[in-house]
Amino acid sequence: MAFVRYLPRSCFFGRKKKEFFLSLDKRSRGNNVLGTEEGTCVGLAVLVIGSIWLYLGYKKWKFIQQKEKFFKKNGGLMLQQHLSRWQSPDMLKIFTQEELEKATNKYDESTVVGKGGYGTVYKGVLDDGLAVAIKKSKLVNQSQTDQFINEVIVLSQINHRNVVKLIGCCLETKVPLLVYEFVTNGTLFEHIHRKTNHAYLPWEARLKIASEIASVLSYLHSSASTPIIHRDIKSNNILLDQNYTAKVSDFGTSKLVPLDGTQISTMVQGTIRYLDPEYFLTSELMEKSDVYSFGIVLLELVTGKKAVCFDGPEEERNLAMYVLYAMEEDRVEEVVEKGMATEGNFEQIKEVAKLARECVRVKRAERPTMKEVAMELEGLKQMQVENCSWDRSNLFDGALNSSQHVSNDTDESMKAEELTLVEDGR
Repeated sequence: MAFVRYLPRSCFFGRKKKEFFLSLDKRSRGNNVLGTEEGTCVGLAVLVIGSIWLYLGYKKWKFIQQKEKFFKKNGGLMLQQHLSRWQSPDMLKIFTQEELEKATNKYDESTVVGKGGYGTVYKGVLDDGLAVAIKKSKLVNQSQTDQFINEVIVLSQINHRNVVKLIGCCLETKVPLLVYEFVTNGTLFEHIHRKTNHAYLPWEARLKIASEIASVLSYLHSSASTPIIHRDIKSNNILLDQNYTAKVSDFGTSKLVPLDGTQISTMVQGTIRYLDPEYFLTSELMEKSDVYSFGIVLLELVTGKKAVCFDGPEEERNLAMYVLYAMEEDRVEEVVEKGMATEGNFEQIKEVAKLARECVRVKRAERPTMKEVAMELEGLKQMQVENCSWDRSNLFDGALNSSQHVSNDTDESMKAEELTLVEDGR
C-alpha cells in the first residue's frame, strides 16, 4: 500500500489519460457506425426514389408511344394531312385521350346514354361547358382505316340541320372515338313506344319528323359531294331536340357510294327488323336499302307499333306484313294508332301509309327513290300547313260574316221600325 501510495503522480495521470482516450475512441467508433447507417438509409431512399421516377418516366414514355401507335394505325396522319389542306372553322377537331376521359369522368357508367351492336355512347362535358355525345366503337377491321377516315372527312363537311353534327374524333385509343353534338330529347323510338316517359306525338309532329328524315336521306343520296348510304336507318337512330326537330345519327356503318355507279358488295350489316330483304339475300348495298328502312319507320309513325313485336297477336308480329294485308283489305283505319286519326287528317295518314307500302316493296327496283319520297312528304306537309291556315282563315271569315249578318239583321230591324213609324204617322 505504501508502494502504491508513493507511486509517481505521472503514472497515475498517465493511466487516466489512457482511459480518457480509450473512451473517446469508443465514442468515435460508435458515431462512425451511426453515420454509416444513416448514409446507407439516405442512399437507399435516393435509389428507391430514382427507381420510381425512372419507372414512372418509362411508363409515361410507353403510354405516349402507344398513343402514337394507335394514332397512326387509325389514320391520324392521313386525317391531319386533309385538315391542313382544308382549314376551316367548320372542320372537325382532333381530341386527345385525356380530354375525353376528363369529359366523361373516365367513362363512368353513369355517363352512358346508349348501347348498341356497334358500341357505347357516353355523355360528356368539355372544358368550355359544351355537352357532347362520345361514341366508343367496338373493335373494327383495321383494313377499313382509309375508308373510315374518308367517311369522317365527308361527315365533317355535312352541314344539314337534320343531321347530328360531328364535332371531332379521337384516334389515340385502340378504336377511334367520335364526338357528336348532344341532342337532348331522346330518340324517336322512345317517343313512339315509351309514351310514359315522353309526351305524346300528334300526327302533325309525326309528319314533320318523317319529312325531315326523308330530306336528310335524299340529301345524302343525291346532293352530298360523295353520296352516302346510311345503312342503319331506324327509329332508335333518329334523335329529337327540344323543338322535336329530327336529327339523323349513327353513321358508324354508313358507306360511301362509288362515283362510277358500281354496286357495293359488303358484309350484311344493319338491324334485322329494318333490313332490306334484297340486300340481305345478295349482300349488294344500294341507296334503296335506306328507302326500305325508312318505310318501316313510316309504318311505326302511322301505327305506333314496333317493327317486330312478339307480345301481341301472331298476325301483328311483323309490322310490314300486318299493314300491307290491312291495306289490301281496305282496313287502314284499324292499323292507325288509336286516338291519332281525325276527320281532318285521316286522308293524309292514308297517303303516308301508301307511301310506306311503296318503300317496303321486296324488289328494290319497284321502290321510289328518297328524293321522290321526300318530295311527296313535303307536299303533304305543305298541304297540312295550308289546311291549318285555311281553317284559321275560315274561322276568321266565319266570325266576320257572323258579325256582318248580325249587323245586317240590326239594320233591317231598324229600317222596319222606321217604316212602321212612318206608317203610323208618327
